[in-house]
Amino acid sequence: MSRRASPALAPLETLHEAKRGAVLPLPPRLARLYGRLRMPTARTRPHVFSNFAATLDGVVSLNVKGHESGGDISGFSAQDRMVMGLLRAVADAVVVGAGTLAVDRNHLWTAEDIFPGFAEEYRALRAALGKRGPPLNAVVSGSGRLDLRLPLFASGKVPALIVTTAAGARELRKQRVPDSVEIRAVRSSGRSIRARSVLDEVSRASAGKLILVEGGPRLVADFYAERLLDELFLTLSPQIAGRDAGVERISLVMGQAFAPEHPLWGTLSDLRRGGSHLFLRYSFP
Repeated sequence: MSRRASPALAPLETLHEAKRGAVLPLPPRLARLYGRLRMPTARTRPHVFSNFAATLDGVVSLNVKGHESGGDISGFSAQDRMVMGLLRAVADAVVVGAGTLAVDRNHLWTAEDIFPGFAEEYRALRAALGKRGPPLNAVVSGSGRLDLRLPLFASGKVPALIVTTAAGARELRKQRVPDSVEIRAVRSSGRSIRARSVLDEVSRASAGKLILVEGGPRLVADFYAERLLDELFLTLSPQIAGRDAGVERISLVMGQAFAPEHPLWGTLSDLRRGGSHLFLRYSFP
């Protein structure tokens, strides 16, 4: 079956649901497949959530050329893509790192791009939530070594923001900057950009309060380290990837160590099952 097809999906089975937040007005087809989706009501600061698929042994990327995407982790699960699209549909902005962009250079971080078969439903949901157009696509790059001819920047289909350093901004402006792209340089230590700086710039560029972080693992680790990530949506795939000395397998969080001195403990707020895949949702204080 084509990855772009719209298969007859089985509804997810809800096993646990914490009844916190407002129930969103999902279109009937999405409501049948997902059930109820709750998100926090409006508040002063953004609600930041991430979305990943991981194997049973904690791998989120095989890190092998041609097999670096989340699809290789989930087994190209249509249910997983449906949920990814749903989360993008409710987001005001989607944040990714330059490494994530490099894995799929032609991708747009919109609901329709991950699952075109539900494009009409995703657009209807955004309209019901009062959101106009696609979410802001924000890319974090300390070096500024991005190709502004890529569809994310050059197509004009999404508003794009690049959060970079002063040196990165100078590097980017050596290219023609499309009208739909905004470049914002922040204070940094070398090429390292604080998660707080990223969140501040995204919040300035997007008036909405729902910020989805789709990686990569080092960017997500920085959000955890600065206690800026409120929730994790995690698809647990029934796969053992394994590790050997030849290839570094990428895990959910890279570049930061929390346990044993400062472990981060989440609270399970939602659990759904789709066949042998588990769709988990954890909140973090």
